[in-house]
Amino acid sequence: MQINELSESRLRELARIHPDDARVLSVFLSLDPSGFAVPPARATEISSVMDDAHRRARENDGLSHNARKALEEDMDRARSFLRDFSAKGAHGLALFACGPADLFEPIRLPRPIETRAVIDDSPFVEPLVELLRTGDNWVVALVNRQVGRILRGDRDRLEELDVIEDDVHGQHSQGGWSQARYQRSVDEDVQDHLKHVADALFLHFKRRSFDHLLLGGPQETVTDFEGKLHPYLGERLAWRIDIDVENSHPDEVCAAARPKIEELDRAAVAAALERLREGVAKGARGAAGLDDVLEALNERRVETLLLNLGFTGAGCSCSQCGSVYARDGGQCPADGTPLDCRDDVIESAVHLALEQSARVLVVREEGHRAELQSHGGIGAVLRF
Repeated sequence: MQINELSESRLRELARIHPDDARVLSVFLSLDPSGFAVPPARATEISSVMDDAHRRARENDGLSHNARKALEEDMDRARSFLRDFSAKGAHGLALFACGPADLFEPIRLPRPIETRAVIDDSPFVEPLVELLRTGDNWVVALVNRQVGRILRGDRDRLEELDVIEDDVHGQHSQGGWSQARYQRSVDEDVQDHLKHVADALFLHFKRRSFDHLLLGGPQETVTDFEGKLHPYLGERLAWRIDIDVENSHPDEVCAAARPKIEELDRAAVAAALERLREGVAKGARGAAGLDDVLEALNERRVETLLLNLGFTGAGCSCSQCGSVYARDGGQCPADGTPLDCRDDVIESAVHLALEQSARVLVVREEGHRAELQSHGGIGAVLRF
């Protein structure tokens, strides 16, 4: 079975899954090379997390016979998959399973994650939101006069998607008109090669869009290449990096790209915090604190949700309409359904944000965390 890559668009799709009379099994597995580099260690970890899943299933009261049977089948299938899958290239794995919802999806993670199992009425996506950063959809295109390389990933890992090589004539040594004609032929070959790489890059974009583009290669060649980019790609151009096009390992490309990715990460969080600060001060288009943010989420007004890393908050959710409240029990004000109270409703808040196509930013840097903490540790930039 294919293991998918982590993406914000897929998290939005998962957040919309709420099966009737069924539970969703979410399993997270750390594949940190420092602790689980060898198969026996991974096998022990898998056995432990699946035993925990079975324990949680036994404690899950109120399940119908069909729901419990489906959950047991999901756990058996998950255990079988985890026992046989290839961990190559992954630092963590998320697996979501729910037979009644026709869901069985493994997702490769770029960074280690806490190993655990969760059984709930929808996929548990909050830990994956914390793994996503602004700019996780980065593409790096390296190009010289003969070779083009396309890599995709984030600040921690880039994967090579494509290598484009074209036969470009070498430099002509004779002088006179013959050399001039030959040089024009070489230049035409180079321009055709750059167009070939630009077309391949745009094809990758159409297959799966990305947010930011970095270019690398000789300055003159990269300048020519920029002129051949589709306007959609030109809008996403973020920076150039200085790196050897043909001989650099993807890890070296990632190291060269990381400073710019981190810079734009910080800039995006800073811009969102500034908009939050202005919105709260003006009493419009800004919500701060758990109560106000949940109210805005229930009203589908959130454009960007900001959370301090590790933020939690007790509250209740409505199983009927999906609304979330920072209150202790009672009935849903929207439809009168008895509320389901939890020690932490942030997962439900994240679901609501993803369902309304809001951006979710997990704030990690100390200075930014301190500013968001002054707003209660959670805030939202509003659409209206």
